[in-house]
Amino acid sequence: MNWYENAVMYHIYPLGFCGAPKCNEGGEPVNRLEKVLDWIPHLKELGVDAVYFGPVFESVEHGYDTTDYRVIDRRLGTNEMFAHICDELHKNGIRVILDGVFNHVGRNFWAFKDVQEKGQASEYCDWFAGLNFGGQSPCGDNFWYEGWNGYYNLVKLNLRNWHVCDYLIDAVGMWMDQFHIDGIRFDAADCVDFDFFRRIHNFCKERNPEFWLMGEIIHGDYKRWANPEMLDSVTNYECYKGIYSSHNDKNYFEINYSINRQFGNGGIYQGVALYNFVDNHDVNRLASTLCDQRYLPLCYTLMYCMPGIPSVYYGSEYGVMGRHENNSDDGLRPCLDLDDLNRSGNLDLYRHLVKLGRIYHAYPALRTGSYYTVEVRNRQLLFAKEQDGRTVYVALNLEDCPSEFRFGTHVPSLVDVISGQPVQVENGGAWIRMAPFSSMILVEDDIVNQTEPEAAAVAVPEPTVLEAGAKYRDVLDGSVCELLQTSVRHAETQEELVVYRKEQDGSVWAMPKLIFTGTAHDNQPRFEKL
Repeated sequence: MNWYENAVMYHIYPLGFCGAPKCNEGGEPVNRLEKVLDWIPHLKELGVDAVYFGPVFESVEHGYDTTDYRVIDRRLGTNEMFAHICDELHKNGIRVILDGVFNHVGRNFWAFKDVQEKGQASEYCDWFAGLNFGGQSPCGDNFWYEGWNGYYNLVKLNLRNWHVCDYLIDAVGMWMDQFHIDGIRFDAADCVDFDFFRRIHNFCKERNPEFWLMGEIIHGDYKRWANPEMLDSVTNYECYKGIYSSHNDKNYFEINYSINRQFGNGGIYQGVALYNFVDNHDVNRLASTLCDQRYLPLCYTLMYCMPGIPSVYYGSEYGVMGRHENNSDDGLRPCLDLDDLNRSGNLDLYRHLVKLGRIYHAYPALRTGSYYTVEVRNRQLLFAKEQDGRTVYVALNLEDCPSEFRFGTHVPSLVDVISGQPVQVENGGAWIRMAPFSSMILVEDDIVNQTEPEAAAVAVPEPTVLEAGAKYRDVLDGSVCELLQTSVRHAETQEELVVYRKEQDGSVWAMPKLIFTGTAHDNQPRFEKL
């Protein structure tokens, strides 16, 4: 089993994440990307196994207009700084994936500059697709060339030229040897020559058989690229769309059809670990795409539990919003402060993803098991994952009222590992009652809630011992409350709650006990006893 088939990925767009200037004006490097070191405890709490960094190579503007494949963009820092980052991530059990923009380069790429200066005398004329001296380019050059997707600031490389391929592969070898990177995501993989993929596959796998090769593919038959000769994985844009639209349209038949088409009995992508996501640097944030924010936890439960590799785009674990507006992607690629997110972000969503990460790592059937539908309705979905005789059930309720499932099962007892509550199983039949806009993950053995944190592969503090009548401070806003009752059950879901009175205004509130005793940020308890 390959490591990436059991991994949770975390996607960062570095230039935005670091608040780097929009344009590279030269000058001395600034080590802005060191910021990621402060996020390592956060990544570990989320259960992240690998960080996929968007473009880090020297470029002019957005990172996809590369000027030097062997140097970290000076707006992010130096090669020495990035080597330190890679070392620290590796020490913490987190692998490093880089964005390989090998289909095109920027106009300031050194070989293209040579053509601009020397014209037909340049030895690099054949490095670029469609370059000829029969006319002018839209940018005023005295020659024509092919731009990626009509953008002439992105000069398409000629990957049929072996010198170009040798240059790119040699650069990859440098990042593998000196920085020990663990994989590459290939930008615009649908435009890249298949023979180049075969060459780079052989090169990387000979050096490191576990090296991960993933391609950005939006349309088409994914197995054209994801196969034993080329890439290990590609982006699952089909289910990206299906996840959000099935929730917005209240139609679980859509996403269930796509998953079964891909991975059900006779599915066309059996044996391929597709890269699953709900947003990224090119598309609107999930929180801005959904028509109801209450759908967020359900979308993530589905993404973590469906076949494939789950990925979280930085900040979206807190429900950060962002849209492509005014012909700009800046809203999708913001500079974020972790302390601000822990003060004002969607902390319930964040805790849900922390829990999902623990659950994902605890149950192999959830990661790599076979998929089958138990029951699907417009607003409810129940499916199962099976592996080595173990079964995990996943239930989603998109209704704004409680809903029930009754289904047959060979498992003698089940517990919802999200809430830690047992469900009713009698004579080979299970019955669950779900709260509005909720999800359940049903397992036989609750090793997440009943074992020590280390066994669940997430470092969390010791559980808080609650005392009725005692006062507690909410570390997020500094408010003080008196705990009234420590063990109250929700009438519909049976979830355990606590009841408390705010000292500031005397109002009485109820909160899930799991949240009250959970963490806020920096792995510290949410509520501290006074």
